[in-house]
Amino acid sequence: MKTLAAGVEGSSPLLNISIFGVFVIITLVIVFRASRNSKTASDYYAAGRAFTGPQNGIAISGDYLSAASFLGIAGAIAIYGYDGFLYSIGFLVAWLVALLLVAELLRNTGKFTMGDVLAFRVKQRPVRAAAATSTLVVSFFYLLAQMAGAGGLVALLLGIEGKTGQSLVIVIVGVIMIAYVLIGGMKGTTWVQIIKAALLIIGALVMTLWVLGKYGFNFSSLLQAAVDKGGKTGEALLGPGKQYGATGTSKLDFFSLGIALVLGTAGLPHVLMRFYTVPTARDARRSVVWAIVLIGVFYLFTLVLGYGAGAIVGPDKIKAAPGAANSAAPLLALELGGPVLLGLIAAVAFATILAVVAGLTITASASFAHDVYANVVKKGQATPGSEVKVARITALVIGAVAILGGILANGQNVAFLVALAFAVAASANLPTILYSLFWKRFNTQGALWSIYGGLAITIVLIVFSPAVSGKPIDPKTHKSASMIQGVDFHWFPLDNPGLVSIPIAFFLGWLGTVLSKEHNEKKYAEMEVRSLTGAGAEKAVSH
Repeated sequence: MKTLAAGVEGSSPLLNISIFGVFVIITLVIVFRASRNSKTASDYYAAGRAFTGPQNGIAISGDYLSAASFLGIAGAIAIYGYDGFLYSIGFLVAWLVALLLVAELLRNTGKFTMGDVLAFRVKQRPVRAAAATSTLVVSFFYLLAQMAGAGGLVALLLGIEGKTGQSLVIVIVGVIMIAYVLIGGMKGTTWVQIIKAALLIIGALVMTLWVLGKYGFNFSSLLQAAVDKGGKTGEALLGPGKQYGATGTSKLDFFSLGIALVLGTAGLPHVLMRFYTVPTARDARRSVVWAIVLIGVFYLFTLVLGYGAGAIVGPDKIKAAPGAANSAAPLLALELGGPVLLGLIAAVAFATILAVVAGLTITASASFAHDVYANVVKKGQATPGSEVKVARITALVIGAVAILGGILANGQNVAFLVALAFAVAASANLPTILYSLFWKRFNTQGALWSIYGGLAITIVLIVFSPAVSGKPIDPKTHKSASMIQGVDFHWFPLDNPGLVSIPIAFFLGWLGTVLSKEHNEKKYAEMEVRSLTGAGAEKAVSH
């Protein structure tokens, strides 16, 4: 193990491993304790609907604030300034869509998964199969990006070089994540997310106060220091256009990415599933309000951390580090508090990845077991025990696939995978959810066309975009920013397809509906009453 040809200079891999180990042991003990009460399907999928609004809000923020939020945004602000902070704004504004249009209505209408809502007033089996397909695709791409990111990040902080060592890190992350899900179900996973959210926000707060303290708690002085350290292009950190805006295409690309981020969050299955862990619709609303406050405060911290990294570490040193922009927060921690603070921040980043992949895994396994096995294969006749058993087996399979995928994608440009997850969620899931909740005429054909059509158009546009092939080679690194090097088969000009795929998915949902005569007015009336009042909504099952 070498400490810093491959890792962050000055870090202590042994200290980092020790802190990681303590975190894993504590969380596994909590997961074991939580598992004692996981006896029914409601316990496994929805934690017995026993969490309060504030608890669930903290867990949602833990589920949502991935390593990309912590490391990626801080790095983007350090290098690009204003343009980097636009990611934070997009991620935060997205929650207003979830709060105003989705959270309460979804909680009232569904039971365990997104498929419960989409199939409420249409033909159950085809729509549940489509919802499960979309959930698995979104979860897989999100999971793949997190697992590949885990390999690179933890290898960076532990000083592990070489593909074999990094692959071992991915396997360890995957095994721990599977243990959380198999043992604790949603209850155990939720507690891991609550602990991780608390650690992340406290860690960011400490670093934020430390950075501001260096500049007399004067944010203007911090900005000036970042501008000075940025050299000739330092002034550009304070205004738009450093990353997006050089050409008309890059402005369109940012607009497309922004639409996908803002609309994608309300269609992310692992976020939607969290609304079922609370006892009432009021708690679902409260949990989203808590999530908005915590996520908003955290993104304000990233503004200070990003400019702080730019001012104290410098953009040149950040770009030269092994993880480039992802190294900004760890390098800043090292400058501020030495190896101990770096070890703590590294552990927080590790906890972040574990919590997010555990949430994704339980969502994907629940969707397969509840929607495909129980309602498509068994036609609603499956026992709760057999359903949970299938969910656990599915979690093992998804974990194994995620580990293999993470190893294969390690070292690749995985940013497009996260963009794909958001774009698919915004294109395939959100139109179907909104039509199901608000359009009386909506029917089975409309649901299938919007889900499968949105899924297909998004993936096709991504495959033939510059994110996959065709970006110019950087003379410094001799690499292209595209995932596949040395080839060019792109014809779609934008990295993110949201600008095109989301309107098309809405159109397909409308077209499929008007071309079909099917219409269940009675079932829509029942759904409307339930979604708005909570009458007949699923309650916790107690045995």
